[in-house]
Amino acid sequence: MIETYKRLLLTNPRLLGFGFVMVFCSSVGQTFFIGVFGPQIQLEFDLSHTSWSTIYMIGTLVSAITMLWSGPLVDRFKLQNFSLVVCVFMTAACLFIPTVRGPLSLCFGIFLLRQSGQALASHTGLTSMARYFAKERGSALALASLGQSVAEATLPVVAVAAIAIYGWRWTYGGTAIILAAISIPIVFWLLQGHEKTHARHLRELGSDTNQTSTDVPDWTRSQVLRDVRFYLLLPGTIATSMIITAFFFHHLNIAEYKGWDASWITGNYVLYAATSMVAMLSAGSLIDRFSARQVAKYKLVPLALAALTIGIFDHYIFVLPYMVFLGLNVGYAHTSSSALWAELYGVKNLGSVKSLMMAISVLASAIGPVIIGLLLDNGFTIDIACLMIAVYTIIGNILIVVALNIQPRQLYSSDTR
Repeated sequence: MIETYKRLLLTNPRLLGFGFVMVFCSSVGQTFFIGVFGPQIQLEFDLSHTSWSTIYMIGTLVSAITMLWSGPLVDRFKLQNFSLVVCVFMTAACLFIPTVRGPLSLCFGIFLLRQSGQALASHTGLTSMARYFAKERGSALALASLGQSVAEATLPVVAVAAIAIYGWRWTYGGTAIILAAISIPIVFWLLQGHEKTHARHLRELGSDTNQTSTDVPDWTRSQVLRDVRFYLLLPGTIATSMIITAFFFHHLNIAEYKGWDASWITGNYVLYAATSMVAMLSAGSLIDRFSARQVAKYKLVPLALAALTIGIFDHYIFVLPYMVFLGLNVGYAHTSSSALWAELYGVKNLGSVKSLMMAISVLASAIGPVIIGLLLDNGFTIDIACLMIAVYTIIGNILIVVALNIQPRQLYSSDTR
């Protein structure tokens, strides 16, 4: 495995670096980063937990809807130009946050952060890895996905310290300046000469050799929406974004219910991030060896175990296996999902197809915290809620196995050729 990654880094350092940078920079719009600013924002605008979560949900929902239009643009424009626009967009979103003066402008700011960072930046980086690395797709996706793990392990700590010293407005403003100074020139440099890589990719797509070797027709988004496999995959595919976002959003509630110190559960985010890094690298190697189809069949098992751990055990030591299980799920799910869409539906329209799934996943991440909140408000305990989540996850995993055992040629084969 180490030799594979070493060879990949030596032969394609710039393109892999681009994927890593885009995923890392997407952190400015991810829940784990925005959530650090939550208490200060709530205090300044006198927002209840419900009000703050509702604002966050609305901004995320609008971003999910917009993603159906903005996501396919990565298929239509030069990667360098599109990526630079995304970097400028993220910078503008971060600059807007310090100017918010009320709930409405805050809601718009959350939309900007979610659309530019969580949606477009990560979508651009991961779609590029899945598109241009056919034989080593899993490893390329794993290396790019490490960007989020590195960010999760470092940025929240830095942000908390900066907020304590400079306040939340100056911290997001400073983030914008750093982002612009680093991301724009780095992305411009990393993608210099990318036109040759893209031209070679187009030649390979058009060659008979490529078609017979992959035997994957290039589906359009409308064709995917008529594929029964897509709907069978859906519940399990959105499970990771929906459930893990909900867990992270309610970690302090979980800690209070279990009688744990809040710093104990948040302090072990580093364990979660480290585990996800190892899982991503191993998942990438397994995908290249066995295919994303095989890896995806087991990706929700760690998530079910995480939910069961919280649902059954009360001792604080079980936070450790819980974080490990979450990290394993994120590592395997994020890496295998991006590769799976390329294996099932080809790479020509990958941006359009993947943006559809990302829009649904973003939507799921918005409603996940609300679902747990409703359960808690209606008399369900954390334990019962987690056991219900485990049951849902197991069902989702079974549906994934069923979907991946269906032969695609039995489904609209004449429509996809």
